[in-house]
Amino acid sequence: MQPESTREPRSQDRRVLRSRSALMAAAERLVSERGTTDIPVKDLAEAADVSRQLVYLQFGDRDALLVETAADLVRRELVTQAGDDTDAAAGVSTMARHFARHRGYYRAMLTGSCAFAMTRTLNSLFGSANEKAVGQLFDELDDQTTRDLTAFVAGGTGAVVNDWLTDGDDPLDPEELTQRLLRLASVFAGSSHTPTDGGPVR
Repeated sequence: MQPESTREPRSQDRRVLRSRSALMAAAERLVSERGTTDIPVKDLAEAADVSRQLVYLQFGDRDALLVETAADLVRRELVTQAGDDTDAAAGVSTMARHFARHRGYYRAMLTGSCAFAMTRTLNSLFGSANEKAVGQLFDELDDQTTRDLTAFVAGGTGAVVNDWLTDGDDPLDPEELTQRLLRLASVFAGSSHTPTDGGPVR
C-alpha cells in the first residue's frame, strides 16, 4: 500500500484534469449554443460545476480557456488523425467536414474577443502538423526556410478557412473547401523544384 503522501498528489492531479476537462466541455458547448465568445466566467463555471476562481487558477482568464478549448478540439479531431493519414486529399476533406460541423463554434471564436489568439493557435497547430510535408516537398531548403514556408502556408490556408467559415453561404459545403485547398496544394507541388543555380523557382 502506498503512503498517503504518494497518493494525494495523484488524487489532486485527477481532480485538476477533471475540472479542466469540464471547463473546456462547458466552453465549447456555450460558445456553440450562443454563437459568441462574450460569455461571463460565472456562466462557464456554473456549466462546469466548478468555482469561478478555478477558471483563473487553471487558465489565467476566460479567453485563454476558450482558446485552449479550441486547440484541444483541433488536436483531438484533426491533428492526431493527420499524423496517421497518408492520403493528403482525405486529410483535407476530413478537415473541411470538421470545420463545417463546428461552423457556429469556430465562427464565434474567429470573430470574437480572442480572434487573434485563436488564429495564431490554429496556424501553429497546422504548421507543426505540416512542417514535415513541406520539408519533403521542398527538400533542398534549409531548416529556417522550411519553417518560414510552413508558417506561410499555414497562415494562407488559415485565411482561406477563416473566410469560408465566417462568410460562406449556409449550409457550408465541405467539398467546395476541399477542392479549393487541393488546388492551392497542386500549385505548390508544381512549384517545388528548387534550382541550384540561384535562378528563380519555377
